[in-house]
Amino acid sequence: MKKRIWVFLIIIALLLIGGGGYYYWQQAASQNRPKKVLKSKIKLVAIGDSLTQGVGDQKQQGGYVGIIKHLLANQYHNQVITYNYGKSGDRSDQILQRLHNQSIIQHNLKSADVIVMTVGGNDLSQVLYAKAPGKSANQVETAVQKAGISYRKKLRQLMRAIRQENKTAPIFVISIYNPYYVYFPNVTTMENSVTIWNHYTQATVQKYQQTYFVNIQKLMSYGQYTSASSRSSLGSQTKQANQSSTKQSDLIQVMNTSSNLNNYISPSDNYHPNYRGYTKMAQALLKVMKQHNQFEYRIVKE
Repeated sequence: MKKRIWVFLIIIALLLIGGGGYYYWQQAASQNRPKKVLKSKIKLVAIGDSLTQGVGDQKQQGGYVGIIKHLLANQYHNQVITYNYGKSGDRSDQILQRLHNQSIIQHNLKSADVIVMTVGGNDLSQVLYAKAPGKSANQVETAVQKAGISYRKKLRQLMRAIRQENKTAPIFVISIYNPYYVYFPNVTTMENSVTIWNHYTQATVQKYQQTYFVNIQKLMSYGQYTSASSRSSLGSQTKQANQSSTKQSDLIQVMNTSSNLNNYISPSDNYHPNYRGYTKMAQALLKVMKQHNQFEYRIVKE
């Protein structure tokens, strides 16, 4: 009987020792366990062309960069600090050159929590202005595809340069759009060229980790004409337009006399977004950011 009692006591003692050891092991392990902590500040660095610069914003609020700053602050209740390195007219290679030449861009990219970029519009415009006039739709598409080989190479160089400065911050790349769609819905070459170019951009940037494509092509090209039925009436004034291209003077004349307006595009140049358009861009950007919001937190050990 005494032997059974001693065996029972030994078992109890072993259980207590094992349980205590497990408890202290758990406590020690928890001290090294990663933990998400909400950042008090989010540093957003924007780089790109005129769309990042905010050209066309009649309220001069900084375009989508100024708007996304407030949207992020309202969404996550953080202080958001923005740095805008957009420059009108820049192609992908010129954005890269500025990054290489300006140490302030490099410095702020290194410490960025999130990076946003617009790129590609001026690369495509250069091709269309040089190759499209007087050409057939097939000829234009061939020229776009040929130019796309060089563009993708330049875009890869730009992405590598950004990742060299910052390996972890999520990068959001915003697409281009067709600013002339509402005026010339029958000129399909422009819309097709934009679609091809956006495919090149998306396929390229998605090869890099934590890099996300924000497609605003239909949003900005269609403007307030969101339904197919509303868009079907747009072609009545421009049926005379050639399916591939028209002279620039003819395009300007049609735009200046047309009653069709894209409410998201600035009437001052019929190209860049106005404040409403930039707001739509920022909202589309926020939607994608919310799906990939790792920039909201920092990782620490408990």
